Amino acid sequence: MAELVQRKVASGEYLDESEVITDSLALLEERESGIDRWLIDVVGPEYDAMHADPSRGIPLEQVQQSFAARRTTGSDSNI
Repeated sequence: MAELVQRKVASGEYLDESEVITDSLALLEERESGIDRWLIDVVGPEYDAMHADPSRGIPLEQVQQSFAARRTTGSDSNI
């Protein structure tokens, strides 16, 4: 990690090690905040909806078959 920080400074991208670390921590905080928002805004409501109406779900076997087919074909399409 120290080597990466030194390379960033040496490249002229940052003035010093402190600036690299400050920027890195800000990016980490932004990513974690995004994950938190996704969990609250998307995952939580979807969990509640699935709990209220389990018929909305996709059977496990169908999900497994879809993943197996994607591995075989290399496709990245949705389930």
